[in-house]
Amino acid sequence: MKKRSWLLWFLAILITLLAARYQRATGPTHPFRVKVKLGDREIKCALPRSHGGPGGQEVRILVPDTAVTGQIAWKHYPSNESWQLLPMQRRGDTLVAVLPHQPPAGKLQYEVKLRDGSTSVTFPEKPAIIRFKGHVPLAVLVPHILAMFLFMLFSNRAGLEALVNGPATRSYSFIAVALLVVGGFVLGPAVQYFAFGQWWTGIPFGWDLTDNKTLIALVFWLWALWSLRGRRNARWQVVLASLVTLVIFLIPHSAWGSQLDWEKLETTTGPPK
Repeated sequence: MKKRSWLLWFLAILITLLAARYQRATGPTHPFRVKVKLGDREIKCALPRSHGGPGGQEVRILVPDTAVTGQIAWKHYPSNESWQLLPMQRRGDTLVAVLPHQPPAGKLQYEVKLRDGSTSVTFPEKPAIIRFKGHVPLAVLVPHILAMFLFMLFSNRAGLEALVNGPATRSYSFIAVALLVVGGFVLGPAVQYFAFGQWWTGIPFGWDLTDNKTLIALVFWLWALWSLRGRRNARWQVVLASLVTLVIFLIPHSAWGSQLDWEKLETTTGPPK
């Protein structure tokens, strides 16, 4: 029994880590990694797509050759305005430009152009999109991330325990729900408020995917707990709640997130227009 328990914990941890890694790598705020050719040079860089706190966002391109110059074209997103050009300054081996600060949920789209004499390259193929947000205190952000990570862990562990009809299904399920409530419905809205000035942007107030997938997870887990009442055997309800949680949390974090409408200067949520 003890050996099986350790194996299930190992599987739960592995699934959680892989899911977290996938979500981070595919998320719309993860830096966009680029590799391009300029003449016989290969240039690699990571273009930022999220900025928190005051000040503008630096874009840095490592190009030791001083013959190479660069500029950034940017404009608000979404908008039909004209592109504005921002020359890149050289700091040693690096070309640097600072995208101007925007209000919370404001987005810019931008692309980089490097030139060496008559040779030039513009990247990425589609303009990168960066979203600005307010500063979130670590005292709020760290407990939120920890609670949601542990929720995913105990959700996976409860599902595996239920799958083998183990005796700890009920305990792990209650722990998972408690972590979801704290991380997703207490600390989560606090993070949202500091970042974008709104406590909740999911149903019924908006279509923010992060808020809505948290709500969906809670609905399925409350149904599983209700099915477990009176020490009933609800193993398949727990397995389903665990699977639904895993699937919806594989959806990239911050997709369909808060976005400033530049025409109305109000924050909206939902799929990109």
